[in-house]
Amino acid sequence: MKDNYILAFETSCDETSVAILKNGNELLCNIIASQINSHKRFGGVVPEIASRHHVEQITVCIEAALEEAEISADQLTAVAVTEGPGLNGALLVGIMAAKTFAWANHLPLIPVNHMAGHLMAASLVDTIEYPAMALLVSGGHSELVYVEKEGSYKKVGETRDDAAGEAYDKVGRVMGLTYPSGKVIDELAHKGADTYNFPRAMMNTHEVEFSFSGLKSAFINLVHNENQKGNDVIADDLENLAASFQAAVVDVLMAKTKLAMGKYPVKTLIIGGGVSANQGLRERLSAEITDEKLIIPPLRLCGDNAGMIAAAAYIEWKKGLEKVQAGLDLNAKPSLVFEDIEEGEV
Repeated sequence: MKDNYILAFETSCDETSVAILKNGNELLCNIIASQINSHKRFGGVVPEIASRHHVEQITVCIEAALEEAEISADQLTAVAVTEGPGLNGALLVGIMAAKTFAWANHLPLIPVNHMAGHLMAASLVDTIEYPAMALLVSGGHSELVYVEKEGSYKKVGETRDDAAGEAYDKVGRVMGLTYPSGKVIDELAHKGADTYNFPRAMMNTHEVEFSFSGLKSAFINLVHNENQKGNDVIADDLENLAASFQAAVVDVLMAKTKLAMGKYPVKTLIIGGGVSANQGLRERLSAEITDEKLIIPPLRLCGDNAGMIAAAAYIEWKKGLEKVQAGLDLNAKPSLVFEDIEEGEV
């Protein structure tokens, strides 16, 4: 059979990425142009700046990907691109680049859900045994997705308010850490202990939903109250603060993941998204998920990257282009979501 080569674009937030995947499992290249240094001074991603950087980097990334993979356009099978969710302006840069490249080279265009990309990054690590459950945690999303079979994604539960990664960034700002602060908090947490016992929202409910807004508020209120008493807990007890915050986040994520797996028995548990790089979460998953196959992606596949978009696109391509191919009128879907699972459906 002729080899399958998918050229994929990812520009949903602040990473410009282009990748080429061969036959669904061999990542020939995964070019990533990070914008972290540009957004650090603002303490978070500025959408307009992100879009401008994507415009500057996208053609450079295309050329680098083709060169590194040693592939020419006439060897490609299809072009894939993230259509959502994400920042509207950022998404549009990738979509316009993908549409232009597909049109110029007479290639089919496959739209991909960004979160399906995070989920299917696991297929680049190991074979997924279905049915599977995915814990997807990032700066903008915290959700559990049931995958009954390849290419079928249904949301079991999600956060009611802040995403886990968003809580990390907001708490990191209070701690005086630079953006993004998740890695630093994780490192500090491993040096401290859970001495503050922050609240774990919805731990005792039977709903597969997360909530991190209360935890974030509890952390901020504690710091402010101590400051009013003349105690600088940030300076005096930073490691224990980090450990206490992270323990609360990981406890909630673990509890809700186990609850979901109890309701929808699976053979594989997948973790994906930027927060899947968190060492504390990875350690808990490895220690406590022992009856099911656990797939944790390497750090290079945890953040936003086009390799994961190519992996998800390959699954779509196997369904048949007549079902998944998009036209040149493809537009960004900033609020794109998985279909919710209905009670009693599984």
